[in-house]
Amino acid sequence: MSKLRATTAALALLLAGPALAQTADTVVATVNGTDITLGHMIVLQQRLPDQYKELPDQVLFDGILEQLIQQTALGSQVGELNKRAQLIMDNERRALLAGDVIDQKANGAVTDDALQAAYDAVYATAEGEMEYQASHILVETEDEAKALIGQLNGGADFATLAQEKSTGPSGPNGGALGWFGPGMMVPEFEQAVMALKVGEISPPVQTQFGWHVLILTDSRPKAAPSLDDVREELSDGIRQQAVEEMVRQATETAKITRPDSGTIDAAMLRNADLLTQ
Repeated sequence: MSKLRATTAALALLLAGPALAQTADTVVATVNGTDITLGHMIVLQQRLPDQYKELPDQVLFDGILEQLIQQTALGSQVGELNKRAQLIMDNERRALLAGDVIDQKANGAVTDDALQAAYDAVYATAEGEMEYQASHILVETEDEAKALIGQLNGGADFATLAQEKSTGPSGPNGGALGWFGPGMMVPEFEQAVMALKVGEISPPVQTQFGWHVLILTDSRPKAAPSLDDVREELSDGIRQQAVEEMVRQATETAKITRPDSGTIDAAMLRNADLLTQ
């Protein structure tokens, strides 16, 4: 029995061997003499919607194989392609080749050196934006705002007045707005804040919400983000720039001829009957 088990185990290992050596050229089915390979299945799987990719491996394998078998069986019934089908094939091949070149160029352009250079160009020498910390009291009229300024100049506590008088949502918090940067407040409010020194109270400021009395409590340069924080954004920019440059060079060096404008009636673009002629 031990000899039989040893022989069985060796046979199992031998049979398992080819599975370890599978390649994209491994034939998974043949339909009317046309081979379907593991590579065909892989590229089809890559183009499936995400919800299908979450299926169990065997379910996904069987489904993709069945689809390719059916398509191959149907396609083998076609003799010569009609004009429309051939033109679609031409366009698909054109798009596929162009897309492959673009992917290679775009992904190859994103290197550590390129990312660092892009980061330095944007953030290393740029003047940092300022951030501001301010409080405000919102009232309905200019006279109310002027009266509040008079009380503040007389020594009244800003936070206490905000809690008592402000009609804005920050009133219960003493009017505190936290930190904010350019573009986060309405223009009139932002301009008034930027004109103040720390600790200074503004004259009445009118916005669409009413009349404000402001106090600037602090300001600071906005810290530049780390490279990791903007890595994806910078990578997208590098890819786009590389692709645009590649397209420019390719079209400039290509030998291109085209008809003069108006030679071909642009309305013919909508004439599908031409595909049957």
